[in-house]
Amino acid sequence: MTFEAVHDGSVVPRQAVTSRPAPSWFRENRGAIVRHGIIIFFMVIILLPLAWVLMMSVKSLPDSMRGDFWPQHFDFTHYSYVFERIVTLPINLWNSIYVTASTVLITTACAVLAGYSLVHLRPHGAGVVVAVLLMSLYFPVRVVSLISIYETQHWLGLINNTSGLILPYVTLQLAISVLIMRSMFQLVPHEMIEAARIDGAGHWRTLWMVGLPMVRNGLVVIFIVNFVTAWGEYLLCLTLVDDEAKRTMPVVLAAAQGGQGYWAWPNLAAVYVIVVTPGILAFTFAQKLFFKGLAEGVVKG
Repeated sequence: MTFEAVHDGSVVPRQAVTSRPAPSWFRENRGAIVRHGIIIFFMVIILLPLAWVLMMSVKSLPDSMRGDFWPQHFDFTHYSYVFERIVTLPINLWNSIYVTASTVLITTACAVLAGYSLVHLRPHGAGVVVAVLLMSLYFPVRVVSLISIYETQHWLGLINNTSGLILPYVTLQLAISVLIMRSMFQLVPHEMIEAARIDGAGHWRTLWMVGLPMVRNGLVVIFIVNFVTAWGEYLLCLTLVDDEAKRTMPVVLAAAQGGQGYWAWPNLAAVYVIVVTPGILAFTFAQKLFFKGLAEGVVKG
């Protein structure tokens, strides 16, 4: 240990001189600083790849060969090249919007009706239904039931049909959606439902006037969950649809990535941006209600 003299002539250890207590504001906010540091760290991990892909989509070909994040020359022609190269891209984009929107609407409607019935109508066998829904979440349904889904679609005449994707998409997402809405309707007091019934409201009016306004955050949760799942679904679309013009965007993206011999990296990045932008926009507008709905579900759990 080294020593040094201080202004009064005494000799004290150097460590005692150099060490300083942490500022009071740091001690008082240490937990908040750590939490924000962790949040920022994971936010950078998530956003940096997206920012890299976005910048890659507007780089010139020489800039794409360098490792620089910011391009020296911006080139927005990659987006027009994508639409010229993939002739069916506008149709594929519409297919994704159509299938995703239909899946979200049908799944949400079924989940709302089922969740309300399981909680406030109390049908016989409700516990068995909930147990079956819970058990179905532990099976890799898309892999195990792929052959059965194909045979069912073939029997219904829905192979190579864009609208035929809606039925399996809804079926695969229905269990988790019903369980979410069940937990949300459990937050609605039975007294309010009974009061509406005493005032003469039927089940449909009670659901519309009392139930739905109180579970709107849960609706946002299942909307986001079903939107992301349906928009990014790849395996079923690849299996059930053969025509390129009837497929959705994830399959088209995979096909473009498989032909990298004539697809430069900026062109692939442009396809990625086109595919992920709708999901990002949907989550951006609904994120507050989404996290509020998740918080309510956690409190109920």
